Amino acid sequence: MKKIIALASAAVLGLGVAACDSSAENAAEEQADATADAQQEAIDTAEETGQITDEQADVAEEAVDDAEDAAEDAADASDGGEPE
Repeated sequence: MKKIIALASAAVLGLGVAACDSSAENAAEEQADATADAQQEAIDTAEETGQITDEQADVAEEAVDDAEDAAEDAADASDGGEPE
């Protein structure tokens, strides 16, 4: 029984380590998040001040989300990981 628990624990630990992102990947994903946050803030400000319509804001926000997803996928791929 102890051997089974030890093997299971080792397998779980191995999977946990394999699932960890590299520091470069984490930095790239954090940069993508920061960029998207700044763009979302600019869109919100433009919408609130009447510079763009609600529909234009929706389209812009969708484009920001798509760009953020693409940047995160590129970061995942940069260290051999699978895009989420």
